[in-house]
Amino acid sequence: MAVRLEISETTLLADITRPGGGNILIDDGLDTAVMISLFTNRRAEPSDKLPGNSTDRRGWWGDSYAQNEGDLIGSRLWLLEGGKLTEDVVNQSRVYADEALQWMTDDGVAHSVTVETFRRDDLLCMIVTIMRTQDPASRYQRLWEIKLDAI
Repeated sequence: MAVRLEISETTLLADITRPGGGNILIDDGLDTAVMISLFTNRRAEPSDKLPGNSTDRRGWWGDSYAQNEGDLIGSRLWLLEGGKLTEDVVNQSRVYADEALQWMTDDGVAHSVTVETFRRDDLLCMIVTIMRTQDPASRYQRLWEIKLDAI
């Protein structure tokens, strides 16, 4: 079990869920794990072009102490912020999402993870489908719609 995170539709920030100020909600951890994997900033590779005039490669300091070398938290979706929503950006977002969720199959959490990305008006849309390892009939699916200037 894990603390349940919810993304606010107005601020696009994730926070702990406490309905009516009551007890903190929990879930099986999958939804929260997916949100952390996709929507926290993985450190940019030295070869990545950073948005704007930034020199900040971001990332989480804890990655320096990963139990397994190369384990990195988050995604590089943030590298797309402020860009135009082109077909190349839609395709690159799928690459970044696949990379961020790869740990789920590597660690045996999921039998398979599929990411579908597409454009709807000025939104980048992403559908994540996860087939669970312990119950192959159990499927997790979630749709996110993201404005690139809000990543």
